[in-house]
Amino acid sequence: MVEYQKCSDFRFVIYNTRKRRKCRMMAPDSSDGVTSCACKGIRRCLVCEKLKGNGPLEAHEPKIVHYFLYDPEKRLAIGKDATAASFPFPGVFLWENFISEEEEEELIRTMDEDVWTESQSGRRKQDFGPKVNFKKKKVRFGGFSGLPPLSQKLVHRIQQEPILSGFQPVEQCNLDYHPQRGSAIDPHLDDSWLWGERLVTINMLSDTMLTMSLEQGLPELGLAEEVHVAVRLPRRSLVVLYGEARHRWKHAIHREDVQARRVCSTYRELAAEFLPGGQQMELGAQLLNIALSFQGTPI
Repeated sequence: MVEYQKCSDFRFVIYNTRKRRKCRMMAPDSSDGVTSCACKGIRRCLVCEKLKGNGPLEAHEPKIVHYFLYDPEKRLAIGKDATAASFPFPGVFLWENFISEEEEEELIRTMDEDVWTESQSGRRKQDFGPKVNFKKKKVRFGGFSGLPPLSQKLVHRIQQEPILSGFQPVEQCNLDYHPQRGSAIDPHLDDSWLWGERLVTINMLSDTMLTMSLEQGLPELGLAEEVHVAVRLPRRSLVVLYGEARHRWKHAIHREDVQARRVCSTYRELAAEFLPGGQQMELGAQLLNIALSFQGTPI
């Protein structure tokens, strides 16, 4: 069976694709970073593969994928294969060294003093936000008590960037990735009913790669097959997804791109329906009032 592998020069490659399983539950780390797993359905991680003996799922037919690397200065997706033309890649903003080493240390120490909740794909999480049923489009406050205190100065800093002017986060999700757990997150689009235009993420503890994918390709550029654009996320950087990168391109963190412990904090703003003039503006105002109190604990 052909293993999944990116070409070093980002040319398109042929490989057998497999559906990945995510871990639904993961207990807090032991000394080796791995303890237990509660995968179900099509979800998987290294814990269930190694400890439970879960075998690989059936492979799909080989397919062609075109690989590009995002250049944040030129804002282009660049194919190092001479036959692949570069193309504009809007909707990604990268802010390197957004936080200092000292801030990173303080943030991680504070997070680790709280409880990490078991999550999917070998991840652990801390949620600071309302309880949401996206299928039924229902929101309730639950135990939501606001964003954590340390986020206040970070949010203020975020708002100083022109592209993030007026950004008011109503939810923060901390995710903990570890290579010994096979942590990953599958290609997906974030909800756009409750969450607004900009997704803001701070990347901590290690560099990683954010993979943007478009299954239908870009036929207008002669790329009829799936297209991947790799966005390098340096340690302590901030990345913003908006526009086409937010609504058209799926984003993922692949298992092979987690080489050391990685922690990220993602901030989400409200969609127009919950802002002044929207049908649910009163609910939105209540949620923001709680969120921006910065008195929160994980729910």
